[in-house]
Amino acid sequence: MSRLRALVALAALVVAGALVAIIPSTPASAAACAAPWQSSAVYWGGDQVSHSGRNYQAKWWTQNEAPPGTTGVWQDLGACDGGTTPPGGSCNYPNWVAGTWYAAGSIVRYTNGLYYIAEHDNPGYDPIISTWYWEPYTCGGQPPTTPPPNPGSFVVSEAQFNQMFPGRNSFYTYSGLVAALGAYPAFTRTGSATVQRQEAAAFLANVHHETGGLVHIVEQNTANYPHYCDAGQPYGCPAGQAAYYGRGPIQLSWNFNYNAAGNALGLPLLTNPWLVQNDAAVAWKTAIWYWMTQNGPGSMTAHNAMVTGAGFGETIRSINGSIECNGGNPAQVQSRVTKYQQFVGVLGVSAGANLYC
Repeated sequence: MSRLRALVALAALVVAGALVAIIPSTPASAAACAAPWQSSAVYWGGDQVSHSGRNYQAKWWTQNEAPPGTTGVWQDLGACDGGTTPPGGSCNYPNWVAGTWYAAGSIVRYTNGLYYIAEHDNPGYDPIISTWYWEPYTCGGQPPTTPPPNPGSFVVSEAQFNQMFPGRNSFYTYSGLVAALGAYPAFTRTGSATVQRQEAAAFLANVHHETGGLVHIVEQNTANYPHYCDAGQPYGCPAGQAAYYGRGPIQLSWNFNYNAAGNALGLPLLTNPWLVQNDAAVAWKTAIWYWMTQNGPGSMTAHNAMVTGAGFGETIRSINGSIECNGGNPAQVQSRVTKYQQFVGVLGVSAGANLYC
C-alpha cells in the first residue's frame, strides 16, 4: 500500500507540473494612453490624460501642472501602451451640424471630439453654449458631472455671453466684465453652482433690460440730465449739474450714487462721471457695486435676493421697484422675467421661485 501511495503522489506531482507548464506567466497588458496632457488645457476632476507613458486622472480643477505634479491633483493610473483612447470612448454618432433640427435624445459628436445628448428639442443650438438643451454624453449613457467654473473667471462663458447679447455695443466687452469681478469676489461666487448661475442670469437679465441688450451706454432721454444733481448734498455736483445722467449696465445716475460708487471702488466718479461711459471695466464695476451693496427701493440687495432664495422678483424691486413693482408696470416686469428665464436656460439651471415683484 505504501508503494501505491507513493506512485499516486508522484503522478499528482507530474500532473501539477504539467498544469504549471501550460499556464503562461505574462504581465498584464498596459491600458491605452489617454489624450496627452497639454499645458494650456483646463482639466476638471475626473478628466484623464497621459504623460511620459503613464495615465493620470485629475482629482480637481487644474491647469499648467504637468503630471505627476506636486500638489496631489493628479492620481497615477499606471503605465499605458502608447495608444490613445478617443475622448468619447467607443461612441459612433454623427457630427453636430448647426441649424439642423435635433429631437430630445439625439446624440452628436461636437467639434471638440466629445459627445452630447439633446435634453430638449432644438433647432441646432451649439452644445457647449446652450447647456439647457444639451448635456455631455458618455458611451456608458451616464453624463459626467457638470464641472465648476474655472476659478478666477465668470460663471458665464464668453460664448454664452455673446449668445445672450448678440447685438451688444462693442463697448460692453466680456473682458471688461471679467476684469470687474475682482471688486466684489462674492458676486456669482456664493452658494451652490446652481445659485451662482442663477445670480449671473438675474444680473444679466436686469442689465439687458436696462440697456436694451447692452446697446445703450448712456441714458437716451437727455431731458433728464439736469435733474440728477442733488445740490443739497455736501459735496454738490462738481462735474456740473447735468453730468450725472444714467450710464453703464445698470444706468448709474444721481450725484450721490456716483459719489458712493466712487468711494467704494476707489474711483473719482464724482468729479469724473464720464469714466463710466469711457472704460468698460469701470462701467461693469459700477453695475456690480449697485447689485452687491444697494437696496434701492427694495428691502435687500439684489445679490442677497438671489443667494438667500428670495427670488428674482426681489432683484427687480431693488433696481426699479418703486416704478415697476406692485402692479406699477407689469409689462416691464414681464420683460425682465422673460429674459431671466431665457438666460437660466442658456446656463442650464432652473429659474427658481418668486419671479415677480
